[in-house]
Amino acid sequence: MSSIKIRPITAEEFAPFGELLAPRDQPTKMINAGRCERHHALATVERSGGEAIISIFRSEPVSLPYDCTLLERHPLGSQAFFPLGPDDWMSIVAPDDGGRPGTPLAFLVPAGMGVNLRAGVWHGVLTPLDRAADFLVVDREGAGVNLEEVSIAPVTVLP
Repeated sequence: MSSIKIRPITAEEFAPFGELLAPRDQPTKMINAGRCERHHALATVERSGGEAIISIFRSEPVSLPYDCTLLERHPLGSQAFFPLGPDDWMSIVAPDDGGRPGTPLAFLVPAGMGVNLRAGVWHGVLTPLDRAADFLVVDREGAGVNLEEVSIAPVTVLP
């Protein structure tokens, strides 16, 4: 069994897998008579001819150490996750290695920040830490096979 350490998420380190969803240091523009900051187009919804849909996922929690044994990807569309609660959570991603997942990376995502995974990015299941959580999810609905799941040898995520 191999192990990896969870690490704080940064835009640079996460860039090969997608974008971070959080306000910028400065808003793109002010709207609503100057009462609202607009942080425009933080990510792109990839949908390969399907429709972009918005859902809420409610996920059971995990605790560290955590054994990751399943990775999945969505080849036809991106998938964005934004927490609706006050807690940090974990995003596990892996590079593609010839059509199979490579070595996973585990990122600690702070409360109030989401991620947008690019189409085809291998990732773990939704993983709130220590208590159940709701997430707003934007992804693709439509024709075609848009889910691949792969069981992997356990990779233990350590604090």
